[in-house]
Amino acid sequence: MTDFSKILDKAKELESKMKESQENIKKLRVEGVSGSNSVKVVLDGDGEMQKIEISKDILLEDKSILEDLIVAAHNKAKAHLKTKTTEEISKATGGFGIPGFKWPL
Repeated sequence: MTDFSKILDKAKELESKMKESQENIKKLRVEGVSGSNSVKVVLDGDGEMQKIEISKDILLEDKSILEDLIVAAHNKAKAHLKTKTTEEISKATGGFGIPGFKWPL
């Protein structure tokens, strides 16, 4: 019975750490830049865009160039968020992967 108690204790500990990680992830802010810092996109921990900055100079360029730079900046921010999220979850799980679980980003 002692082994089962230890398993339950570890499960409760993991649950607590995961809740803390989820809260930390919600607080995350990541940015992606493109075009030599002409476009910057900021995402929150849920992957929602919070801010976009576009330099005055890039506004003189062709519309399609600006559109491509926005997409590139967003994709870089999204990749950065995925990395940060994975790092945060790894802290809680001690690097123990959860089989079959895919990160939402």
